[in-house]
Amino acid sequence: MKTEKLYRFFEGTASPAEEDEIRRWLASDPQNEQILKRERRLFDMLMLLPDSMAPGLAATAKERKRRFWMREALKVAAVAALVLCAVYAWRTAMPADGSQQAMQTIAVPAGQRVQLTLPDGSKVWLNARTQISYPLNFGRANRVMNMEGEAYFEVTADDRRPFIVKTPGGQVRAVGTKFNVEYYPADQVFRTTLMSGRLLVASSDNPEEELVLTPDRMLSLEGGRFREEAVDDYTRYRWIEGLICFKEASFTDVMKEFEKYYGVSIRVRKESLRQYMFTGKFRHTDGIDYALRVLQRDVKFSYVRDDEMQIFYIE
Repeated sequence: MKTEKLYRFFEGTASPAEEDEIRRWLASDPQNEQILKRERRLFDMLMLLPDSMAPGLAATAKERKRRFWMREALKVAAVAALVLCAVYAWRTAMPADGSQQAMQTIAVPAGQRVQLTLPDGSKVWLNARTQISYPLNFGRANRVMNMEGEAYFEVTADDRRPFIVKTPGGQVRAVGTKFNVEYYPADQVFRTTLMSGRLLVASSDNPEEELVLTPDRMLSLEGGRFREEAVDDYTRYRWIEGLICFKEASFTDVMKEFEKYYGVSIRVRKESLRQYMFTGKFRHTDGIDYALRVLQRDVKFSYVRDDEMQIFYIE
């Protein structure tokens, strides 16, 4: 698989035909998934640097030379990115006034997801367009992190150090449990769902006034008001498996989910579509073009894609 084709896939600019080709390539050999992950890591590191630090990425007369320089530049960029991160951590770890801590920040781009293990042994899955930040000494004295987006946590039990997740809309406090937290700034709605264990939930404005959440319950906060409801279907949380799932969801809600996952704007101009209900699932890696083509099998509509503005017009 050509490297530049994979980079277009990572950027979200690959054509539908290229996306299909990459999916077939992944399915053809288990080793290809490792290749994809390796190229993704190099691509992400390169994005940390200004263009001036990767001169080998400039187009050349021949495709073979261009591929050569791209790979060489990526190797240099990967090392340089690690050095820059190390320097940044060293500088912030020892501030002059002792008021700062060295922070680790992880951001997931649109259409992707990440699973990682935190220093205390807790596991976290990060959904598309999610960012978390936590101190490099996380787990030694306390366990506090800041988050925007959506994440699923499996927290290692520790009675002495509660696990606290803060968002601009609300926060949760746990000792050892499994739960999902969602807060996208564009939506201004904070939600948390508890799968097992026990959660203490509070608004960001009143962190001292905590509510107790029990398993199989979801608590949402919008406009300063809490709303609690039972959860009997965990299908939508299969995003940690790389799936976008819908159950009797309106066409409008489906489009909102696509906007969240893929970082685009969708304008629905055909009013009759708003009454359409959909049950089904897609893989994150399918891409939005593939998902829309699948929906077109059940309901008639057309769409136009404005790549420059990242807007889809559905008619």
